[in-house]
This record gives sequence, structure tokens and C-alpha cells, in this order.
Amino acid sequence: MRALISTYDKSGLDVFARGLAELGWELVASGGTATYLEELGLAVEHVEALTDFPEMLGGRVKTLHPRIHAGILARRDNEGDVVTLEEHGIAPFDLVCINLYPFEQISAQKGITEMEAVEMIDVGGPSMLRGAAKNFAHVAPVCRPERYGFVLDEIRKNGALSLETRRELAAEAFATSAAYEAAIATWFSERETFPDTHVIALEKVLDLSYGENPHQRAAYYAERGARTHLLSRVEQLHGKALSFNNLNDLSAARMLAREFTLPACVIVKHANPCGVGVGATIEEAYDKALASDPTSAYGGIVVTNRAVDATLGEKLAEQFVEVLLAPGYADTALEALQRKQNVRILVDGERRRDVDVRHYKRVLGGLLVQDPDTDIEDREGWQVVAGAPSEKQWGDLVFAWRVCKHVTSNAIVLVKDLQTIGIGAGQMSRVDAVNIAVEKARAHGHDLSEAVLASDAFFPFPDGPRIALDAGVSSIVQPGGSRRDQDVIDAVETAGAAMVFTGRRHFRH
Repeated sequence: MRALISTYDKSGLDVFARGLAELGWELVASGGTATYLEELGLAVEHVEALTDFPEMLGGRVKTLHPRIHAGILARRDNEGDVVTLEEHGIAPFDLVCINLYPFEQISAQKGITEMEAVEMIDVGGPSMLRGAAKNFAHVAPVCRPERYGFVLDEIRKNGALSLETRRELAAEAFATSAAYEAAIATWFSERETFPDTHVIALEKVLDLSYGENPHQRAAYYAERGARTHLLSRVEQLHGKALSFNNLNDLSAARMLAREFTLPACVIVKHANPCGVGVGATIEEAYDKALASDPTSAYGGIVVTNRAVDATLGEKLAEQFVEVLLAPGYADTALEALQRKQNVRILVDGERRRDVDVRHYKRVLGGLLVQDPDTDIEDREGWQVVAGAPSEKQWGDLVFAWRVCKHVTSNAIVLVKDLQTIGIGAGQMSRVDAVNIAVEKARAHGHDLSEAVLASDAFFPFPDGPRIALDAGVSSIVQPGGSRRDQDVIDAVETAGAAMVFTGRRHFRH
């Protein structure tokens, strides 16, 4: 049996190669890999001795040779292939162990030049790997160090790898090659806004307990090359395995929490915020968020942007929380929270707040791709079109606007004292969204006098604003841009209230 080995990453290769040699396998290796194996005391045939041709062009050409690729691609059950190998004195390979130049890691480094990145584009490696994968009926392609132990164990047990194992390894090889090419294509097309061919490579981060419903299987994949992702540097300290819905809601909560630098707490249910609060302390922020809509907060996802102290830990332990994410936990807080067996406690060690450069939405047979709506907005550039908001109202208007961006359209958010008091989400009618927000505020005993309202898109008629104004709302923030803007402005002025146009809408579907 013969193995061809050419690896950039030598992790685990010592054990793997020594194990093959002990089982009587012949080892063939190229360049630095051959030198590494010889330093381990293993007998190795160098690729250049096999091909009778030296490495060329600074190592760019070393394995691109018929004696290599014919040995990989030859079909053992094809008489013509066998005769051809015999005529040319070529011995076939039974296993090809390849891992590729680290293009993604090198190209992502600060200060790397274009030519330095290009030199990290592997040519021979993917060719050999794909050849072995194509010929999986006779050859085992191995491209992940994590698989070395599994492969060795099966060879030791059975003397060879089964067809099913080789097929499984082939799938991994093609996936590895495809992801590698996708990363390179993405790097080359970074200067294009939306390239004609858009390739996405994903890598599994986590198997999930179930999907949207218990009968659906699910996993979480992160985009290859993304600077940060949902679970970057997130550690689970306690609780059940995460589910599809947990991560969907957690993503919504994390994106909203990043809007604030002051102590803030976000509670999300079904990807919509049901309570958001900002306070002088994280405990005050949580109290505000919970009081917004305590009924909807039951079983919600809670994200704080400050560590959980002992007092807040006890409060959270009294609530039914599905997932809790915070930058840290006092020991006593963690003890209190761990009394709840099922609560998923996550610690957020991520300090970078980079976001993906593209937003994807699955549709029938394809993807919709857009830039993310991640700008954190302030009042600069907003236009006062009615009344004169006080400084306190300005604070609430900015807060409401930032929250509103994260609510499913049509979205209405009522705010008072940096606390959401009523949210109308996902309605086909903006009037219905206003009614829901007002009724929720009343149902939970919130005083609507001097509250502010944010709408993610313009009001086409004054009917929605009138409902809020009659309930006590004193100031409104919305994008403007309706043909009937003046009718809405007149209604607000008649009520003695204020209104601000932002000039930008925030639909979220």
C-alpha cells in the first residue's frame, strides 16, 4: 500500500505517518513534508526522485506530473489503466494525504500585499486532492488532521478503508476544495459590489438540539473568512444544548445590544425585542427591559452588555430565561443561575463588533443578498418638522429609533425614559402596529403621557399617528417621504406634539 503525503499543516502528521509506516505502507512525500518525515526517522521516497524531475519555479511546480496524477487517478478495475501504469512503470497510490496552503489566514493578515496573498494560492494540493476524491473507489483522500486517528483505526482493524469511508472522505475533500476556491474567489471580488457569481463557503460550528420544530434536524454554520460570527468567543457555561430558535433569537438580541454603549439589556422573543432598557446600572437596565412586557419576556433570550452581578443574578434566576448572554458573571450570580437546570448561560468574550459584509435571506431556489443595516444612528442630520422636542425627548427618540430598526416590519416602538413600553411588530397594517403597541403599553400599566413613538417607515396617512397622539404620545420619529407628509405634520402640530424626520427607513422582513 502506498500513501502520498503533502501537507502545509503538520499537526498530527507524526502519529499518522508513523502509524502508516508501522502497518507496512510506503510513504511518498514532497518538499518540506518529506524532510519533516525523514527527521522523524521514517523512510520516505521524495516526489522529485519519483518523477525524475526537480522542483521548479520556487516550489510552484513539484507534484504536477503524470507519475503523480496517473498514480492517483488510475482505476484498478480498468484493464487499460492498469496496462498504462505498467508500461510507464508507475505505481498507484492508495491514500493521498493533503492539506492546503493557509490562504484565508494569510490574506486576512494586516499589511499583507497582493502578491504575498497570491503566493498562498495552492495549485498542486487541490489538484491531487480532487483527483483522489474523484477516484474514491480506489483511493482514500484525507484532508483533515482530525480524521487521521479515525483512518488509522479502520486500517488497523480491517486492513483497508471501506468504500463507504472513502466516499465519506471524498465528500470532505470536495467540500474542502470548494471552500478553498470560494475564499479565493471572494478575495478577488472584494472590490466588486455584487459580483456576477457569488460564492459562499460555510463551516459547521455546532450541531443544534433541533430546528425550528423538534422534528427538524439543525446545525449552525459560520461563513468562512468572516471576521466574527454569532458564537465567536462565546462559551456555554451551563444548560441544555442550543436550538435553532435559540440562535436565531440570540442573533437578533446581540445585534440590538450593540446599538448601546451605556448599560443596556435586551429581551427577545421570536426574533423581536419585547423589552429593551438603558440605565445607570445593568440592574436598572434589566428592570426596565423586563417591565416593558413581562408577559412576553417569559422564556425569552436575555442579553446584557455588562457583567451580571450577584443582585441581578438572583433576579434573573427568578425568571424563566431560555438563553442568557453577558460579558461575565459574578460567582454568586452564576451559582444562583445554575439552580435552574435548563437555562443556557453563555459568556461573551467577544470585544470586536465587526459584522458580516453581506446579509443573506433564503428564498425559493436562491438567496437575496444585501448590505447589512448596521449603522448606529444619532440625531445628526434629522429634520424637525413639527414642534420642538426637549432634550429628554431627544434621548428617547434616538433610543426608540435604534430599537425600531430591529423590530419586524411594520414596526412601531413606544418609549419613555429610555425604556420600551409598547412594541407593535410584523403587522401588515401600520395602523394595526400602532394599536398593538398602545394596547401593550396600557396592558402593562405604562403611562403613555410624554412617551415617544418610532416608526420604521413613513406614515402614509395621519390615522396611525392620531391613535398614538390621542393616547398621550408627545413626539414621533419616522423617515418621512410620504406624499401625504403634510397631512401627518398637520395632525401632529394640531395635537401640540413634535415630529422628526430621519430621511432613512429601516424595513426588516
